[in-house]
Amino acid sequence: MAAPRVLWSRESEEIDSLAFERSLKAHGYRLVAGTDEAGRGPLAGPVVAACVVLPEGCQASRFRDSKQLKPELRCELAAEIVALPGVYWGVGVVVAADIDRLNILQASLLAMQHAVADLAIRPDFLLIDGKHQLPLALPQQALVQGDSRSASIAAASIIAKVRRDEIMAEYHLRYPQYNFHRHKGYGTADHLRLLRQHGPCPIHRRSFKPVGNCLRGDHD
Repeated sequence: MAAPRVLWSRESEEIDSLAFERSLKAHGYRLVAGTDEAGRGPLAGPVVAACVVLPEGCQASRFRDSKQLKPELRCELAAEIVALPGVYWGVGVVVAADIDRLNILQASLLAMQHAVADLAIRPDFLLIDGKHQLPLALPQQALVQGDSRSASIAAASIIAKVRRDEIMAEYHLRYPQYNFHRHKGYGTADHLRLLRQHGPCPIHRRSFKPVGNCLRGDHD
């Protein structure tokens, strides 16, 4: 099914973030879910996805792409989303070893599938952030920059990012020498320095170039 036509531009902040959901419901899709992932770029840790079905009448204007939000506001919004009466949400996690085995794109799509499966209900339609649909027997639409265009996808991006940050804080307790609680596994100067100093740990993604270089002793 083609996505509903929505007037939108990068320059405009005036966007009806529930327009896709409303149009789909007008076509008979009652439970419209949005799904997104967090953690495609880091050198360590899992990729985490979330899937959210927002309830009718919710005030979704504050739900935005999680990357645009400060950590404190992300946590506040995540708590607000999961507490909404009538909301459905699920989370999927794919660990570093499976990212190395599958590649990051396929691992991200798999995490989204797990998030859909984690819902307490089966959605009637999926809105997916990005270019790729999921190999699921559900009507669906991939939306480039969907986390800026759909409140359901934005809500999923917030939950996914907050859950991933929590996971990385838990990993910090196991591997404190890498400061995972600060950089969350991303390739910051501090993380790269500590990676060279200590070498990779079990949650580092060995298929990612900086980690592979470290394993080969190439630190340039």
